[in-house]
Amino acid sequence: MVTADLLSRARAGDGEAFRELTGPHRRELQVHCYRMLGSFADAEDAVQETMLAAWQGIGGFTEERASLRTWLYKIATNRCLNARRAASRRPAREWDVSQFEAPVPTPRDEPVWLQPFPDALLEGAVDRPPGPEARYEQTEAISLAFVTALQLLPPRQVAVLILRDVLGFHASEVAEMLEVTVGSVNSALKRARASLQRRQQPAAGRQPPPAAGSPPEDVTVARLARAWESADLDALVALLTDDVFIAMPPEPFGYEGRDLVARYWARQFGAGRRFDLVPTRANGQPAFGAYLRVAAGIRHATGFYVLTLAGNRICAITRFDNSVLPWFGLPRSLPSR
Repeated sequence: MVTADLLSRARAGDGEAFRELTGPHRRELQVHCYRMLGSFADAEDAVQETMLAAWQGIGGFTEERASLRTWLYKIATNRCLNARRAASRRPAREWDVSQFEAPVPTPRDEPVWLQPFPDALLEGAVDRPPGPEARYEQTEAISLAFVTALQLLPPRQVAVLILRDVLGFHASEVAEMLEVTVGSVNSALKRARASLQRRQQPAAGRQPPPAAGSPPEDVTVARLARAWESADLDALVALLTDDVFIAMPPEPFGYEGRDLVARYWARQFGAGRRFDLVPTRANGQPAFGAYLRVAAGIRHATGFYVLTLAGNRICAITRFDNSVLPWFGLPRSLPSR
């Protein structure tokens, strides 16, 4: 319940009262928009638009129809739907696989626009218990694999699945948010669940990941970091599953299989190149900023990597360019050692 005094002051144009009303919801709305859009930058834009629309429409808000949180989610969801529809109308970028040095990557059926989300911004955003009808743990529903799968669904199905199965809103609430019937919501949810289940089928015999921040995760990540920084290719390959892949959004290409990934790393370590890794976390997963080591001088960043674990092995590595580093408090370069 919002206090009548705060609501009255916000309606009268009191910006501080409005921020006090909406501020507690801002971070969870950012996570919601990120799940919808798969982009950290676009999610922040969507939240800004949501807050502007809420400020302009606060005079018409009444708790008799919906809670403030539900009203904000309605605005945010529809802003994200508009953004996804607009993005679908843009001409697809042409990519030339010949730009890559050997080993040549293979095309992947992945969204071409995906960005990582800093764990530091998840605090207070995924702690709120979901509604009773939610099917996913809040941390599971922020993983790169889950967010990637969402981007391959039609926009309306994405919205319905997140609102129902991640956040636990009732079907009637979702229908009101999207201005459709309950039957339409249930139909979209059924199709979304089936599509997501097909895409998230784990490889036969693949172990589940260890708990985030647990000793088993820490051990595997530390072993990988030591092998990477020492350019120990054999030790690196020993940590990989047979079906490991490296994805490189926004390029729709990747390296699949242990042999191809080993050749990719061998090329990275060519000419005596060595790297220093700075650890962080993204999407509830271990991550690193990688910096090219030089004999003397500044060490420049070469990419941002997010790891996906299966048991005590690495089953996926997602590489992002240097533009994402500031979101994680990482510099684009490090001073000489």
